[in-house]
Amino acid sequence: MSKVDYRRQTVIVTGASSGLGAEFARQLARRGADLVLVARRADRLKDLADELTRAHGVTVTVVARDLGLPDAGRTLRAELESRGIYATGLVNNAGFGTHDAFTDEDPDRVQSMIALNVSALVDLSRAYIGALASADTGVLINVASLLGFQPTPYLSVYGATKAFVLSFTEALWEENHDTGLRVLAVCPGATRTEFYDVAGSQSADYGTKRATPEHVVRTALDTLDRRSAPPSVITNGRPLALASKILPRRLIVRFMGRMARR
Repeated sequence: MSKVDYRRQTVIVTGASSGLGAEFARQLARRGADLVLVARRADRLKDLADELTRAHGVTVTVVARDLGLPDAGRTLRAELESRGIYATGLVNNAGFGTHDAFTDEDPDRVQSMIALNVSALVDLSRAYIGALASADTGVLINVASLLGFQPTPYLSVYGATKAFVLSFTEALWEENHDTGLRVLAVCPGATRTEFYDVAGSQSADYGTKRATPEHVVRTALDTLDRRSAPPSVITNGRPLALASKILPRRLIVRFMGRMARR
C-alpha cells in the first residue's frame, strides 16, 4: 500500500478533548484531514477545533457526547450522516482506567469503564467498518495499551479491556487484509497524559519512561504508512511486552503487582 492521503479523509477522533485524542487530531489536521472531534467536554473540543481550523484550514466538526451510553456508534453515524458528514477514518481513543484493588473498585465506575473502553469501541467499529473498507484509503485505529499484554493487578479491569482491544483489533486487521482498509492497534506504554489523574495514581509506570503524546501518535501514523503495516505497534516500553512473552506467567503477574503497589 502507498502512504495514506489524509487530504481525502474525514476522520472521527474519540476522546479528543485531551491527551492522545487531541494529539491525533493535531497530527491528522497537519496532514490535511478533515475531522470530527467527539468527547464530553464541549468547551475543549471547540477550542481545539478553532485552533486546527486556523492553523491548517481543515473542516472540523465538534460532537459533545458521552460514548459510554448504549448504541454509541450507530447513533453517532446516523447523526453525522444526517448532516452530510461521511467518515473515512476512525480513531477509537476514548477510554479511562482506575488504579485500585478490584475489591475496592466502585461497581458503577467499573461498568462505565467497560462500556467506554470496550462496548463503545466495538459499536463504533461495527457501525463504520463497512464504510471504512469501502473508502479508497480507509483507516481504523484503536488505542490499546502496553498493559494489554499481561494481567495488571490494581489496574485489573483496565488492563483486561485493553487486552480485549488488542485482540479484537488484530483480528480485524486479518479480516480486512485484502481490502483497502488499514487497521492498527496502538499500544502505548506510560505517556504524559491525564490518564494518571483519572486513574488515581501518578506512579503506575511499571518501570518505563513516560513518552510524549507527540511520539505515540507520530509512531502510530508512521506505522500505518509502512508498505506492509503490522496489526499492532508498541510505541514505547517494548521491553515490558517482551518480558511478558519470555517470563513464566506467574513471575510476570507478580512483577506487575509489585510495581503497581510501589
